[in-house]
Amino acid sequence: MSIRDERKQQSRQALLDAALSLSTSGRSFSSISLREVAREVGLVPTAFYRHFQDMDELGQELVDQVALYLKTVLHQLGQGLTQPEAKAETSMALFFDAIDHNAMPWIFMIAERWGGSEMVRRAIAREIEFLNIDLAQDLEKFEIMQNFHHADDLKVLSNILINLCFTWAMSWITLSRQYSGMELELQKLVLKKQSITQVLLIFKGIVNWQPTAQAE
Repeated sequence: MSIRDERKQQSRQALLDAALSLSTSGRSFSSISLREVAREVGLVPTAFYRHFQDMDELGQELVDQVALYLKTVLHQLGQGLTQPEAKAETSMALFFDAIDHNAMPWIFMIAERWGGSEMVRRAIAREIEFLNIDLAQDLEKFEIMQNFHHADDLKVLSNILINLCFTWAMSWITLSRQYSGMELELQKLVLKKQSITQVLLIFKGIVNWQPTAQAE
């Protein structure tokens, strides 16, 4: 890659990062203008068009990037949740650490899933469907899933876990906005304990899962 191409890629990524930052600061993606995004990274508005046709194209790529990040986190979480209780607790701790390290993808995905931009909503719905499929395929490899003989059942389980992840993430982020100091740490411990209990309840049920009779 030439220096010129590298700089162009850096500018493109800077625009994506700026849009993510603006849309997770209490505003919706649909309320952000092309001029604001360009100004955020020190570009004139006309320079924006060297990278994206419009904000819709930027939004679609932003959703793709965010979903790719979430896929990595969910894959790691799925690996641990199917293991003994101690490993599940470690996996949940790593999950919450990942949110502390990078909360913006979660905020964006949760807020914009039901947000004002129809294009972004459609893109997120598509990516969540892909996340469901990927997580179901990950879970299928584990012995604990031996009672799950139908792909639809695995997909239902992966959907439950993904929605729980969004709930855990938003609850975790909200705690930091409501509490501080020792009270924050106490509330985080409570949420961790609740989330682990939810996981254990789900996977205890999986062990005793009896699939419903399929229609002939």
